[in-house]
Amino acid sequence: MRKAPFQWFAALLGAWASTLAFAAVTDADRQQAYKEFRALFDARKYAEALPIAEKLVAMTEEQYGADDRALANPLANLGTVHYRMKDYAAAERDYERSVSILEKTTGAADRQLLRPLHGLGAAHFAEKEYVDASVALKRAIDLSRNLDGLFNVEQLQILDPLISSYIALDLTQDAEKEQQYALRVAETAYGRSDARMLKPLDRYGRWLEQIGRYTTARLLYARALTIAEQAGGRGTVLAVEPLQGIARSYRLEFVNGAEEMPNSPDPFGSNEMPITADGQRMNPDGERALRLALSAIDKTPPVDHKKRGETLVELGDWYTSAGALAKGQDVYREAWKDLAQSDATEMLMAPRLLAYRPPPSSARRSRLSPDEAEERYCEVRYTVTRDGRTDRVELVSSDAAESMQKSVLSSVKKARYAPRMENGEPVDTPNVVLRERLLIKSKQSAKTS
Repeated sequence: MRKAPFQWFAALLGAWASTLAFAAVTDADRQQAYKEFRALFDARKYAEALPIAEKLVAMTEEQYGADDRALANPLANLGTVHYRMKDYAAAERDYERSVSILEKTTGAADRQLLRPLHGLGAAHFAEKEYVDASVALKRAIDLSRNLDGLFNVEQLQILDPLISSYIALDLTQDAEKEQQYALRVAETAYGRSDARMLKPLDRYGRWLEQIGRYTTARLLYARALTIAEQAGGRGTVLAVEPLQGIARSYRLEFVNGAEEMPNSPDPFGSNEMPITADGQRMNPDGERALRLALSAIDKTPPVDHKKRGETLVELGDWYTSAGALAKGQDVYREAWKDLAQSDATEMLMAPRLLAYRPPPSSARRSRLSPDEAEERYCEVRYTVTRDGRTDRVELVSSDAAESMQKSVLSSVKKARYAPRMENGEPVDTPNVVLRERLLIKSKQSAKTS
């Protein structure tokens, strides 16, 4: 049937309108919007950059369609803005859509996938979704190594949250493997004696502290100290972090016990072991290292009060762990004054556990393998006093045997804390809760043994 003249005109008008809509957005329009976005983003004006980032996504989608790979970068940009604004759920959605588009249009080996995979993993990590974070970040690491070589330095920014995810998931072997890899990547990129090695060495040293390898950690801090002094001379402020690490490794070794099998001699070892106020022994090299760090800070104008306050906190921790509680309190008061000048007193606004020896049945100390063990728990509530002791220790709940409960209570009563500070003074903190995971031999394992 032949269409009426009006129908032909309407069809022509509709086609013309569709053509106009398709051509409404041009590359020049998007480039101009991107310039505006970039200027605001680089100025860290994220709230102002957000609507332009959303506009760029809409413009690109209008010009190319909802599934075109041209959308990948605008979506990643939008995800980054959401991430910087700490809207991690929105960032995850943006990054996931970017990844999905790229996988559908080019496959899993596209370089453009690196950025949204990294962003997706970082957003999951910020939300404490460590399993999802590790999956996305491991994909990004593998892609980075395939595209740019096994030891490319760009992968370090991806390795940091991946390692932290493994640590949160108690995947100790995976975390150790990637920690070693990160150090080797840095050495390959910078050279073993370059000042840029200070941060990688500090990061790995702190990890070794977490797994009780204090002598090995101290060897790394000693190496970092040598690098710092080669770069800045004796007494350089670059030496502050290595000196803090040396002192901390001694303190943790004193509190938790020495590393069972040191890999090599301790370069800072000392046979001189003075007696502190309560009869406990502390290595004087730790205190000496912190005093050297404070001297370096004080001799470097303008004085970095945040760094000085953090070093004083380490010194307060040193005295408190040694049992010199009054001396520790005095140092914490001094630390508060420095940190207050940098608006950084948050680290002193909650009690921090310094010394706690879990019972032998704890998951951290038990020698039972996972396949022969059953998990129990014990939850304890107590007050951390202003001098860092525990008081009013009571059992909240537990499904463990009475003997195990008593061992947890005994360990908590011996614990030592850095006290909470209010307006520069140490104060009591009631209702502190510790939940201890305990392991017992499983019934099935007991039957077969």
